[in-house]
Amino acid sequence: MDNNYDKHEIDYINHYQGKGYCCNFLFRDGRLIDTETKYEYTPEEIFIVAEHRYEGMSNPDDMSILYVIETANKIKGTYLMGYGPSAELEAAEFFKDIPKEQFSEIKNINEDKPNH
Repeated sequence: MDNNYDKHEIDYINHYQGKGYCCNFLFRDGRLIDTETKYEYTPEEIFIVAEHRYEGMSNPDDMSILYVIETANKIKGTYLMGYGPSAELEAAEFFKDIPKEQFSEIKNINEDKPNH
């Protein structure tokens, strides 16, 4: 499959925003926070509906992961996090604590197939 999103996180973010995943989240003090409402989410309130990993083109140590998120209260957005040597360890632990049954790839744009 020809994939126009191979290496550019911003292309994925823009695509998901076009599908309604507009909320921006930040991580602070062990919680994922909606930047608009300031609501603080626990791992149990987060559903990962897609994730995309990236490796820097000029530096393989420049790695990131884009989480596409739906929350228990129906908020949709994305969170971009460094991993590998640049990992935010506390944020990585937060995502590790999300129950495994709350991870899926149902909204992964690389999984879209024509309906023929």
